[in-house]
Amino acid sequence: MLYPLAETTECDFKRELETKKPKSWLKSVSAFANGIGGKLIFGVDDSGKFVGIIDAQKSAEAISNLIKTRITPTPQFILTLEKEQEKSVLILTIEAGRATPYYYKADGIREAYVRIGNESIVAPDYILNELILKGKNQSFDALTSDVKKEDYSFTLLEATYYERTLLKMEPKDYFSFCLADKKGYLTNAGRLFADQYIVYNSRVFCTRWNGLEKGSVFDDALDDKEFEGNLIYLLRSASDFVKNNSKVRFYKDVEYRVDKPDYAERAVTEALVNALIHRDYIVSGSEVHIDMYDDRLEISSPGGMFDGKAVQEHVITDIGSMRRNPVIADLFHRMKFMERRGSGLKKIISETEKLPGYNESLKPIFYSNGSSFRVILKNVNYGTTKVSDKVSDKVSDKVSDKLNEKEKCFFNVLMTLAKQHDFVTTKVVAEAAGMPEATTRRYLAKFSKMDIIVSDGKNRSKKYYLKNTSMTEANP
Repeated sequence: MLYPLAETTECDFKRELETKKPKSWLKSVSAFANGIGGKLIFGVDDSGKFVGIIDAQKSAEAISNLIKTRITPTPQFILTLEKEQEKSVLILTIEAGRATPYYYKADGIREAYVRIGNESIVAPDYILNELILKGKNQSFDALTSDVKKEDYSFTLLEATYYERTLLKMEPKDYFSFCLADKKGYLTNAGRLFADQYIVYNSRVFCTRWNGLEKGSVFDDALDDKEFEGNLIYLLRSASDFVKNNSKVRFYKDVEYRVDKPDYAERAVTEALVNALIHRDYIVSGSEVHIDMYDDRLEISSPGGMFDGKAVQEHVITDIGSMRRNPVIADLFHRMKFMERRGSGLKKIISETEKLPGYNESLKPIFYSNGSSFRVILKNVNYGTTKVSDKVSDKVSDKVSDKLNEKEKCFFNVLMTLAKQHDFVTTKVVAEAAGMPEATTRRYLAKFSKMDIIVSDGKNRSKKYYLKNTSMTEANP
């Protein structure tokens, strides 16, 4: 059979079976059962070299007994014996468990482990709490709190629900949607949709950085905002922040205008909804972070993939619908902020691909580990304005003294348009300059002779570019 070349999230090598100190490998049994499952291969050293295991039958019996006596509850496992390079190898396959958490228990110790990279570590408190909920087939958002619905208002939720569904939200819907129980106590989901700020971790921190890297918020941030409270308010506020710190360039073709936004609005919305719905609200002192740079937008949220596997190890088109907070997800679906099929990540990609100027280098990036999830959207206009600015500034210095006043006015209009668009047409320049197209053509012809602009095409379809720049150069 084929083995991994190295230890991974789903595989661990053991040179021999340690029976006197079994915790050395039983913690991996706990971690695999608490995660996505995995394999322990006995008879292989850390480098992947086959050394074999002595008395495989006796070792197999010891493995079974130690798991049953030291791991609680007992996970599902399979032991198989393989011959590799004339040496015996024992493969212990641990199934991903449903009765989490699975503890290692011995000598007064009771610890649950999780897999981080190629190591098995003691589960942090917030992961342990999530494992406990998972084992009880419960979710954080469905848990009932000690907060009474009558003590809070839900104006924004009810107004948004009506706006997006044309249905009035009735008192009975709070129970139907699992926002409150029959006694009128709010669930955690209900608390997250209240007008008042009553869930401390329900926050979004937004920063527009000056440049390509983070720095000091006081010195290097062009804009920063902190929002807290109702999830609908967070979604709208975060969306507005991104819009206010993004640009929409455009150019006019022969008969129509083509908008070129930095980011696809629908892709941004999907990424923000994904962050608010799937984040882990149990992590103390946590929040969603939106970091905007010159060349990209990053949205980070607490909590990795709910199935425990890193998103980069998935095929995006094959990711199923597994939700950490199903109550919140259901309500967002009812209000048509998202689809129920778990197609959010695919939507982010497909909407970004529709942007003018898109190429494969601008494909969205998804990354997760055990404690966080991140979406990176590339700015499809990054670099285009800077190229035009540099060229037009250089041209301005070159020709300023050679023009009369009318020509200077026309030239300033032309340079302004050049900074905004990949190319211009006679009609576009004429409208901006407020002059007849015949006069505009004459001025454009003069600047062509001065080697300031170049043209492509004929008649009404003719396009003008700044010398030494083009659509190809402006979109690296």
